[in-house]
Amino acid sequence: MILELKAEARKDTGRKLRALREKGFIPAVVYGPGHKPISIQVNYNEFKKVFDEAGESTLVKLKVDDHLKNVLIHDISIDPIDESFVHVDFYQVMMDKVIKTHVPLVFEGEAPAVKNLDGVLIKNLTELEIEALPKDLPREIKVDISLLDSFDKHIRIKNLQLPEGVKILEEPEELIVSVIPPRSEEELKELEEKPVEKVEEVEKVGEKPEEGEEPTGEKKEEKTKEGS
Repeated sequence: MILELKAEARKDTGRKLRALREKGFIPAVVYGPGHKPISIQVNYNEFKKVFDEAGESTLVKLKVDDHLKNVLIHDISIDPIDESFVHVDFYQVMMDKVIKTHVPLVFEGEAPAVKNLDGVLIKNLTELEIEALPKDLPREIKVDISLLDSFDKHIRIKNLQLPEGVKILEEPEELIVSVIPPRSEEELKELEEKPVEKVEEVEKVGEKPEEGEEPTGEKKEEKTKEGS
């Protein structure tokens, strides 16, 4: 089921956006390849409900006045004080073109090697880069850690069960999660302080088009792009 979100075209910019937010709306823009950027506004509560379900990797049908657009929630500006949404970018996709994006891993169940052997669960990855048609993009990928009943068991990318139409763009042998034997407090502290290897950055969709305003707040990193 594809979620729907209503939007309205807007003309307000600059200082007028504060009054718009006070009325319960979020200023936004929708853009994409072959489409002229459109300044819009969405109801705050309706957007939050859709975002909680869709995240940034699930297709949303955005109804701008009487026009339906297939979009991804591409970039969000957050108020650093109250963490409210202050601006949203919607990226309009082409339904017949593959999309590359990152989706989070959700760890389910309980590892017997942790419960029964006092082992320590080590998560090496928390998200994966995938590609799929827009209609097949998943909200998340689940990892069942109840299979980890000994220190010799591991879950690698190749062990995942993927939704139909989804391809992972990572090495199949890369380790996702494992359980190691109990460690002393000093060993655990040293393990936590060990620098994590930086994941290669993915090329962005493209620069955000200018629309005559600079939203305040912290921006989440852009992760989604259209594949070829």
